[in-house]
Amino acid sequence: MFITKKHVSRRAVLRGAVGTAIGLPLLDAMVPAAHAEPPPQFRFGAVYVPNGVRPQIWTPPPAAKLELPPLLKRFEPLREHVNIVTGLRAAPQSEHHSATSLWLHGGSVRKTEGPDVLSAQTIDQHIVDAIGQDTALPSLELGVEDMSGSPGSCAFGYTCIYMNTLSWRTPTAPLPMELNPQTVFERLFGDSGTPEQRAARWSDKSSLLDSVLAAAQGLRADVGPQDRVTIDEYLENVREVERRIELAGRQQADSAVDLPAAPTGVPASYDEHVKLMYELVALAWRADVTRVFTFMKGVEASPINYPQIGVPESHHIVSHHQENPEAMQKYAKINGYHLGLFGDFVERLKATPDGAGSLLDHSLIMYGSAMGNGNIHDQTKIPIMLAGGAGGRVKGGRHIANPDPTPMANLIAAFGEVAGIELGPLEHSTGRVAL
Repeated sequence: MFITKKHVSRRAVLRGAVGTAIGLPLLDAMVPAAHAEPPPQFRFGAVYVPNGVRPQIWTPPPAAKLELPPLLKRFEPLREHVNIVTGLRAAPQSEHHSATSLWLHGGSVRKTEGPDVLSAQTIDQHIVDAIGQDTALPSLELGVEDMSGSPGSCAFGYTCIYMNTLSWRTPTAPLPMELNPQTVFERLFGDSGTPEQRAARWSDKSSLLDSVLAAAQGLRADVGPQDRVTIDEYLENVREVERRIELAGRQQADSAVDLPAAPTGVPASYDEHVKLMYELVALAWRADVTRVFTFMKGVEASPINYPQIGVPESHHIVSHHQENPEAMQKYAKINGYHLGLFGDFVERLKATPDGAGSLLDHSLIMYGSAMGNGNIHDQTKIPIMLAGGAGGRVKGGRHIANPDPTPMANLIAAFGEVAGIELGPLEHSTGRVAL
């Protein structure tokens, strides 16, 4: 490590035009000279994929040492950084219309079609209470679609609110998912003025980074060579994400197709949309703008299809495969596609330095669904993957097999233990999964 005479605060930002401020990644100059390395900062994330996965293609062999089935081969280079948790049962109410609001607390929700919703504080928000109050954003809630305006999407006595979020700040306060990468970018890195002024700035193609380069040059002169490389690489990543968001907005504006209204900055491509969201999380974590995120890559029973991988039918339709071999193959193909995108994100975290390790080393991310076999809305054998070492608190490379059925609430209780927080009694919990 190169220690400079100038100490930089971990909360330092590069300030440009009014309202523009970019957080910095961890630099050597942020480490007091008396310390070799700062203590790692724990981070937590949750990535939800709808409509389940057939347990037959997800479940590893019984051995404790993780042997990855073909569906999970993308994670072979990351095997020592992931765990597969099996034997879990979703909360009893986990159906398409309530599953996502149950996933991160494992309890129940009030069945209602009105505004009198009742769920429970989710584990991400418990962790926010512990580690998220001294960051610019306590947490990020991300998604790619909203089904609340789709006819027939909310039924069987459940309000659409339950379908459209993973995260509950309190039992009566759901946190909405942000769908627009441009809005997320502006929340992370700042943008001032009225909506019209912001739109004009984007249409002028001026870069947010252009307003902070002078500050960056001043900082570069005061830090060591390695920190200069880190600053340059980080700002280049920010610029690339900004460029992709601008391109997405321009493609929509230039389209000759009569599309329904959509926020500027939402890519027409599902693939690009998801990748941008993952990249924004990686940037936010590196700059310590937030330490907690949730990402819903589709709502339950959604009409999203995947022609880019040869599956023109919707995910929901394909999940009801009725044991048809061709449909089951398409279902597995969708599952593999989502795992591939998540694998790229995990690889990105592994390659991003963070103190004495990487972002992946110091994080814990849960990936999965609230259903097992989507064909029968199975609430057992739900697919869960954990990625990251949680700052040395979770060892990777394991198949964590639980007696079937173990309540999902037991895994939530285990997350509380890993995060060092006391959750108290959890509905349906019978103990803790051993992480």
